[in-house]
Amino acid sequence: MARARAGPPGEGDALTLDLLPSAWAGIAVAGGCGLLIGLERERRKQELDAPEEAGIRSFAITALGGALAQTMDQPLLVAVGGLAVGAMLAVSILRRRKTGRDVTSELALFVTYLVGVLCVVEPALGAACGVAVAGLLALRERLHRFAGSVLTDAELHDALVLAALFLVVLPLMPTEAFAGLVPRTVVTLVGLILALQAVGHVALRWLGTRAGAAIGGFLGGFVSSTATVASFGSRVRGTEDMVALRATAGGAVWSTVATWVLAVLLGAAQSPAGALALLPVALAGGLVAAAFAGALVRGGRAATGEAASDAPGNLSDVRASSLRLREALLVAALLSAVTLVVAWAERHYGAAGVFTAATIAGFGDSHAAVLSTAGLLAHGGLTEADFVRCVLLAISANTLTRVVVAWVAGGRPYAWRVGAGLALGTGAAWATAFVLH
Repeated sequence: MARARAGPPGEGDALTLDLLPSAWAGIAVAGGCGLLIGLERERRKQELDAPEEAGIRSFAITALGGALAQTMDQPLLVAVGGLAVGAMLAVSILRRRKTGRDVTSELALFVTYLVGVLCVVEPALGAACGVAVAGLLALRERLHRFAGSVLTDAELHDALVLAALFLVVLPLMPTEAFAGLVPRTVVTLVGLILALQAVGHVALRWLGTRAGAAIGGFLGGFVSSTATVASFGSRVRGTEDMVALRATAGGAVWSTVATWVLAVLLGAAQSPAGALALLPVALAGGLVAAAFAGALVRGGRAATGEAASDAPGNLSDVRASSLRLREALLVAALLSAVTLVVAWAERHYGAAGVFTAATIAGFGDSHAAVLSTAGLLAHGGLTEADFVRCVLLAISANTLTRVVVAWVAGGRPYAWRVGAGLALGTGAAWATAFVLH
């Protein structure tokens, strides 16, 4: 922090007055973080009946010490303070070696000092780090139970594979187009499909076949309905379990409900009037699709006579990996081919009007068509009725893409169930638009 200097009022005084409130805010945030972390450690201290443990005062003072050292604008003082805290913690660790308890409190105390320093430099980031540390400490039992009892070896392997893909492989991919495709985009698509496979697997195992498929499908639809259809299909390809097949197909149909919701939200971002015009159409499409998805699950249970069982069956084999790389690569190749075909058509023939452009764009991504046509509506380039038709054309084209993806990923039994649900929802939306517009 800048210190006051002698001389007439002017530049130096203005600088000091500007920085003082920021320093005060940093110290206040540091104190709050120290109290928050210390409060959690104080509760833990009383649970263990260990008076020698650091408590709420120790953590608050440590955070304030780090903040004060940083406020004095003396880097050496900050380093000496960190070394002092580290030395005290080392003595504490050596003293408690015979007790067998972990060193979480000592590590948390040192991190609290660093949080105090950070709060002066970046109060918002420091506050976020302080809350994160307190949260990790408070979730001790749940994290231990999750790692030891809930998470399986296969799921841990899948998490490591996804982490390597997104943190190591993806940053190394080129961002320049090659033969009309961007390698980083293709790898991102593969990673997205694999991640949705993992999420669907965990949801099915934790929540059961019905609830897991429905919730996983609906949430996955907000990321990518096409990728969700693909990931769900890869789990039931070749299965003879009718409950699993119909529930998973129902989850895939649930993803299109999210597509309709997202279309309204994206339209509202550009044109509230357009979103209002689209709302009854999207409501009809979403409700019909949701009803069909529910009927799929109920029909599967009735067909097999399983009135009470909700076991995930072969969909949640704890020994098997949830990642299906072959299917993910096939679907990514299919979507990439669609992108190339669309680019070729636009380059050679152009978009014959906004309706043709919306349809062509919809084969690859309906959301892009919704955003672009909503922008035209906001600037007076379209009427509300034309905007609704453009959205319907884009989603209809994307429905064809999703049906093909369902067939590639899950096979014919899965594809025709998913296709029927998507077609009924889209048909209901078209019928509503025809009546209203």
